[in-house]
Amino acid sequence: MIRCEDNSLYTGITTDLNRRLKEHKNKDSKCAKYTFVHQAVDIQCAWVTDNKSLATKLEFHLKKLTKKAKEDIIKNNNLQEYLLEKIDLKKYKRIEREQYEKYNI
Repeated sequence: MIRCEDNSLYTGITTDLNRRLKEHKNKDSKCAKYTFVHQAVDIQCAWVTDNKSLATKLEFHLKKLTKKAKEDIIKNNNLQEYLLEKIDLKKYKRIEREQYEKYNI
């Protein structure tokens, strides 16, 4: 999840967190329509998983959550409170900011 200047949150998937953030921040041809209008600032939280299908499932469910729920997940690392019954949470690992470069798949 990426925080934007207007305090909104953008949720997406990528194989390279740092590259993708740069694309959003620089508003290059690969940035999302959302971050073209809402200036991306920084990554708030990220998870890794084994494949694109699992990543897409998590993205789908995160996008359905309210902003309040997303903020709670960012602050309290409690994804299970919102998605326990929807996806197999054992297949996802939240990573910390210091680990982002390590996970450029």
